[in-house]
Amino acid sequence: MEPIAERSSVDLNSDLGESFGAWTMGDDAAMLRLVTSANVACGFHGGDPSTMLSTCRLAVENGVTVGAHVSYRDLAGFGRRSMDVPARELRDEVLYQLSALAGMARVAGTAVLYVKPHGALYNRIVDDESQAAAVVDAVAAFDPALPVLGLTGSAVARAAVERGLRFVGEAFVDRGYRADGTLVPRTEPGALLSDVEAIAARAVGMVVDGTVEAVDGTRIAVAAQSLCVHGDTPGAVAMAEAVRRGLVEAGIAVEAFV
Repeated sequence: MEPIAERSSVDLNSDLGESFGAWTMGDDAAMLRLVTSANVACGFHGGDPSTMLSTCRLAVENGVTVGAHVSYRDLAGFGRRSMDVPARELRDEVLYQLSALAGMARVAGTAVLYVKPHGALYNRIVDDESQAAAVVDAVAAFDPALPVLGLTGSAVARAAVERGLRFVGEAFVDRGYRADGTLVPRTEPGALLSDVEAIAARAVGMVVDGTVEAVDGTRIAVAAQSLCVHGDTPGAVAMAEAVRRGLVEAGIAVEAFV
């Protein structure tokens, strides 16, 4: 993977709209004042209909681009449990989620402009060619103009390019990386970062140098067309504020990739 250096602008995205019923996840209102793209949960790992609609409306109020944050059907596990879903079924479930969010977005006065898989599905399609193809098939069937946001060098990146879809590489400012460029599993030490100022400096380095330090101390290349701050990470708002401030101070414009 070649580093992306000297980038003059970058997108800042966050996983939002993940509350469900009486269960509240994160501070969406605050995050939507800071990010440029919102990965809105589509009901399968979080996000009930009212939350989906209100999140889209908040995105419109703040001029934030809406993307579909599709996942395995796993509310109990918050979409973080790997599931062996047949490819055709997975394709149809991604289509279902896209369709649901697109309807809410239209009522809110916006549209779904990209797709980002969530959690276990995101990690599965880094290597699983069949599941990656199922996700891409769903996006292509729904709207081939929609970009797919994910990990550069992954199976889903290859599948998207093969189908003629735009693929956008992202980097995670609040997650640890392994030397192979994949994320440290949440069950392992070093998976979640918390030092706000260090995270901000790390984000700037990802964009300017196109590299990041892995947990073993090696430096690896990352694609930083978009940076992610997870909305459910403790201190997410402070992180997003520091990252955005650091980027601006480094002369990097923060703007949506779509």
